[in-house]
Amino acid sequence: MATTRRTAPGYRCTECGWSAVKWVGRCGECQAWGTVVEAGASAAGPATKATAPTRPATPIPDVSAESSQRRATGVGEFDRVLGGGLVPGAVILLAGEPGVGKSTLLLDVAARAARSGDRVLYVSGEESAGQVRLRAERIGALERGVLLAAETDLGAVLSHIDSAQPQLLMVDSIQTLASAEIDGTAGGVGQVREVAQSLIQAAKTRGIPTVLVGHVTKDGSVAGPRLVEHLVDVVCQFEGEQHSALRLLRSIKNRFGSVDEVGCFQLVDDGIESVTDPSGLFLSHDGAHVPGTCATITLDGKRPLPAEIQALVAPSALSNPRRATSGIDGARVSMILAVLHRRAGLAVAADDVYVSTIGGARVTEPAADVALALALASARLDRPVRQHMAAVGEVALSGAVRPVSALSQRVAEAGRLGFKDIVVPASATHVAAPAGVRLHPVSTLAEAVHVALPAEDRTAAPAPF
Repeated sequence: MATTRRTAPGYRCTECGWSAVKWVGRCGECQAWGTVVEAGASAAGPATKATAPTRPATPIPDVSAESSQRRATGVGEFDRVLGGGLVPGAVILLAGEPGVGKSTLLLDVAARAARSGDRVLYVSGEESAGQVRLRAERIGALERGVLLAAETDLGAVLSHIDSAQPQLLMVDSIQTLASAEIDGTAGGVGQVREVAQSLIQAAKTRGIPTVLVGHVTKDGSVAGPRLVEHLVDVVCQFEGEQHSALRLLRSIKNRFGSVDEVGCFQLVDDGIESVTDPSGLFLSHDGAHVPGTCATITLDGKRPLPAEIQALVAPSALSNPRRATSGIDGARVSMILAVLHRRAGLAVAADDVYVSTIGGARVTEPAADVALALALASARLDRPVRQHMAAVGEVALSGAVRPVSALSQRVAEAGRLGFKDIVVPASATHVAAPAGVRLHPVSTLAEAVHVALPAEDRTAAPAPF
């Protein structure tokens, strides 16, 4: 008697792809809960058969590029991150913590698109139509071209798309929509997958640029299955400190442009504004030339951004001196303190040390090591860093100043901001100084301290590079 092969359902994790014969609540590979779903695999072979194509394959030179031309949104920093504007049919996932300003940014983009003659469909699943209207009135986004729909049913949203035929679609947020054809509550793995696939299909078939708002988890990653990030064309992260008006928009994934661009925004009373030159947000303007401060030029993606590091070193009354940091990694500060003590002869082991940045900036790259060390040395010696001076360079445990990437771009930005002297690594022999700027190449941290913190009785300045 011939035996028939039974079909095994099979289960697969949507996060990492781990497979199992039977369903389990927790993935055995990535340990994520609720991500194992039925894969529908068959032991008898693939179930999908060849069908007639919708249109024949076209030689790539014959494909029209006019249908994929970018269209500017009118928000310069948003266009910068997207690579120049919205591409027809592109699906953008905008993620960020609650209250960071995602809805405000989308309403601003929607209003600008409506003023240019486009019809925009704004779907709100988290707030009522009245709440969205109040926000639009506050930021000056009351435009008749913006069609507002407060819906949580996916079928109703698709019906709105068919009837409105918008040129731009915005959904706030994808975790609030649910399909009646899928089991589970809104925000679940199956629901989020179905909502994302349906909206992406609608956007691709109609050529509608679509922006989807996504929630984030406690660790800052996009909530829901990672499959959503793979399906969409662009993934943007909207970041900002709770007590700061500065907001940074960075792209994690971009099929139409670079992922190295960063957009700067500032929350104001009447909405959100693009900050084309964020230098003033990260540098103090009180005019005081005091000890314990030093400026540097960081690189966020491809964009050079200034940062001012402030330090305070004071005698400690505790057996275990205090170390407090804000905007800078505490482990990095401890390492620089050890290098200063061992290689530059500055004893700080018995002192309380406080380090902070201006304007809520977060400094994470090693290129700010020299500026951090100079700010600490300036606070310890109670002598200010040379006026109009910035510092760029990485500090090794040996006390050597190591080279950094994109040094020419950093130096050019420092010169544009008005810095007259810049401490750079000694290996920067290929970097040309802008007009009116002197470069001070140093090979060790002790040499950098000597250049940036001249003794009071010494009047001769170091020779420029």
